[in-house]
This record gives sequence, structure tokens and C-alpha cells, in this order.
Amino acid sequence: MSSPARVLVVDDSPTMRGLITAVLNSDPEVSVVGQASDALEARAAIKELNPDVVTLDIEMPNMNGLEFLDKIMRLRPMPVIMVSTMTHQGANATLAALEIGAFDCVGKPSPGDARPFLDLAEKVKAAARSGLRRKAFPPAPAITPSAEYRVGRKVVAIGSSTGGVEALITVLQNFPKNCPPTVITQHMPSTFTKSFAERLNRLCAPVVEEATDGARLQIGKIYVAPGGDRHLEVVNPSAPSCRLVEREPVNGHRPSVDVLFDSVATLAGRNAVGVILTGMGRDGASGLLTMRRAGARTIGQNEKTCVVYGMPRVAHEIGAVEQQLPLGAIGEEILKLTAARKEGVE
Repeated sequence: MSSPARVLVVDDSPTMRGLITAVLNSDPEVSVVGQASDALEARAAIKELNPDVVTLDIEMPNMNGLEFLDKIMRLRPMPVIMVSTMTHQGANATLAALEIGAFDCVGKPSPGDARPFLDLAEKVKAAARSGLRRKAFPPAPAITPSAEYRVGRKVVAIGSSTGGVEALITVLQNFPKNCPPTVITQHMPSTFTKSFAERLNRLCAPVVEEATDGARLQIGKIYVAPGGDRHLEVVNPSAPSCRLVEREPVNGHRPSVDVLFDSVATLAGRNAVGVILTGMGRDGASGLLTMRRAGARTIGQNEKTCVVYGMPRVAHEIGAVEQQLPLGAIGEEILKLTAARKEGVE
């Protein structure tokens, strides 16, 4: 990107607007071109300034951030980064925003936070590069569980980051009730993952839950890595189960997709399918290559359907991806690869 990313900051708090502006302007590749305190001011500023990216507070007077985001995505689609309180209620609102089409989200800092909005500038630059000018496409309709489907390959591992909420909903709504045991690492704040798992559980045929230490992997269950200070691994070949491990961040993330994929490669080898979806950076690429070398089947989301073609791009470039597919085809392909063969279970 040759010129700085131009940003409009929308928040009803003057203090928060000032803090976000200061953080973003400290990066030479970002320029805050305007501020707004509510949706009315923001609408006028968007028309006048034509920013590359908008940061949008969820809780605002007159029209809340969700309502305004919906109008943006219908009338003038552009990259929007939501700024949310790190609470259960804030998590639910943020997840709804990501489904509507928000590029990503950041949490408001807590009192005494020494480095507020640490990754906001990087997300703004990624958003500006993405050129997002579309409304989020709707998730694929859930399929009717098939009595003919029987699980062969026993573990599915999925990694995702920016754009992953929408992508995971699209993939998992294709899963029948008797889906293969599925483990997911999605880069997300710690207060959001439980709400995300609950939301997926309402939308999908299988049971979806936040992974707990020692939880046994079962057919018909999907496990989402909790955000925070632990990584998700799968262990114990005789009784496969989740393990939450306290370790330093990997690739700047905790939980890390690479950690999950490496553990699945060790546990399941050829009896696994690895999938890498939209996201910034390279987390998961190395682990997916390890899975492929161990005999697993591997899938990468294609560039056209990614919000950010970062993680899948790196995985493809290093030879970790066996096949690249559009998002809408990934769920069906997972089921093909995990189904038992007619002559016996794989």
C-alpha cells in the first residue's frame, strides 16, 4: 500500500476517540482523517471523506453500531473494524457484527492496560488492503443429516482468523448431526469464544462447545479452542481428547492453529483432515504441512472467497494445501473425505 490507510474513527466517547486516534496515528502507514460521535455524523463523514476503513463503536446513542453497520454493508460496503467491550453482552453483539460483514473486532482496553489497542493498526492496514466492498454473503443453508453418512476418518481440524466467524458458520452449517469429531482454533479474544461456541451450537446440527481440558472427542461434537492463555491440543490415541496447554504464544497467537495442527498430525496421521480458512499472517501453515506429511488430507480456502488471503496463501505456497476450494464447497468436501468407505471404515 503506497499511501497511508485513511481511517474514520466513530465512538461516542471523546476519550476513546482520542485514544484510538493517537494509537493509529503513531503508525506511519495509517492516517486518521476524521472522527464522529454517532451514526449521523459518521454517515456525513463517510460521504465527505471516503475513508478506506472505519472503526465503529458498538454502543452509541440514537443508532447503535450494529444498526449502522447493517446500513453501511447494504448501502456502501467498506471495511469496518468493530470496537467492543470485553463482556459477554459485547461478545454477542460483536459476533453479530462479524456475521453482518465487519472485517474484524478489537476489545476496548481495561483500566491500567499498558498497551491499549495493540493490534489495531495492523488490522486497519489489513482491512485497507482487503478492499472489502461487499456485503457478507449469507451462510450456506444447513443440510439435512443423512442416515447414510458414517464417519471414517475420525478427526477434522480447522484453523481461522480474520473473517473466520462467517467462514466457520458457512462450513459448519453443512455438517450433519453425526459429523466427525472436529476441533477448531479461531483467533478471538478470551471473552468471545464461549459466546461464539454457543452461537454455532444454535446454528448448526452437531453439538458445538468451548473445549475443556480432558474433553473426549466424540462423533457429532465440535470443539472451539478457548481464547486466552492456553493452546488447544488433541492427545491420547486410545481415547482422543482435548488438552489445554499453558505455553507462550506461537506466531503471536494463543491459542495457535499451528499447535493444534501439530497435535492432530501426531494423534491421527492419515486419519485426519486439516482445513485452513481466511486469516491474517501465517499461523497454521506450518502445522498444516506437518499434517499433510503425516498423511492427512488438507484443504485451503481460495483467495476469491477469503476476507484476508494470508494464512491460506502461506499454507499454499509452502505445499501444505492439497486442494484449494471456495468457501461454499469446503463443508461438503470435508464430509466426502471423512465418510467411511463402503467396504469398511477407513
